[in-house]
Amino acid sequence: MGSRSGGGPSLVVGLTGGIASGKSSVAALLAARGAVIIDADVLAREVVAPGTPLLAQVAARFGDVLAADGSLDRAALGRIVFADLEARRDLEAMIHPAVRRRAAELEAQAPDGSVVVHVIPLLVETGQQDRFDRVVVVDVDPDTQLRRLRDRDQADIPAAQARISAQATREQRLAAADIVIDNSGSPADLDGRVDALWERLRSDSQPEPVPPI
Repeated sequence: MGSRSGGGPSLVVGLTGGIASGKSSVAALLAARGAVIIDADVLAREVVAPGTPLLAQVAARFGDVLAADGSLDRAALGRIVFADLEARRDLEAMIHPAVRRRAAELEAQAPDGSVVVHVIPLLVETGQQDRFDRVVVVDVDPDTQLRRLRDRDQADIPAAQARISAQATREQRLAAADIVIDNSGSPADLDGRVDALWERLRSDSQPEPVPPI
């Protein structure tokens, strides 16, 4: 698919990857280069902010998942949904529509000609790959992913593996990718790969030439 015609963004990208793969790092590097970033995790927090109707619905469904200040206790909720497939699906049915509505609003507000990047951890799991002009997958090998997740969340091996297993497989994500970014190396390696990615996205966002008559 080429660039979009008319006003608004010239290219809309879906960025995904397994947990602890480095999606946020890639998004930050793209933002520094001029991309408009719409982060589903940020929006997922926004739609269940204290006082929102959706937070009340989540608390009614899942019980004791509110912190002392009235905000969502994401760790407590995570312990419930990562251990119970039905609970996780119920939560997704509540959160995902609200996040998508807010993401669509932000995309519509993006400057004309911009490259918009939607950071969506569960892009493949929710079947959204066909919504985007390009799908970028941040990829790491399984051992690196497990080590980084344990280091980040101070999780034991069974808990970390359960979180990885709750997502799409590596093979499923790679099958959905138009572009793969290997993040198994150093931050400097990643910066260079994002440079090349940005050049590709900027090129893809340019209008396709009109063939002569």
